[in-house]
Amino acid sequence: MTAPHPGIGDWYRASSGQLFEVVALDEDDGTIEIQYFDGTVEEMDVEDWEAQWDDGVLEAAEAPEDWSGSVDAESGDEDGRSAESYGEDRDLRASPLDGIDLFE
Repeated sequence: MTAPHPGIGDWYRASSGQLFEVVALDEDDGTIEIQYFDGTVEEMDVEDWEAQWDDGVLEAAEAPEDWSGSVDAESGDEDGRSAESYGEDRDLRASPLDGIDLFE
């Protein structure tokens, strides 16, 4: 069986049941950076990837429904406001183009 070429954002499962996502590829170094659902990041050689795939240690998987475990995301922003509260004061912020004189 030929190992699939991993793509950034693709999810896989190890035989141990651990889900992981491919987060980076370095074709020059021949490495694949993976991040497990719990947030742990590891680097794997392409040769190891192919050997583990051939041995049945790795398999393709669907992304988990709750993917927030790998990115340590919370429902609100750092300042404690939820996403809904941003709309309330959106009109009070200055436009990034305010103060630019296009005819100078």
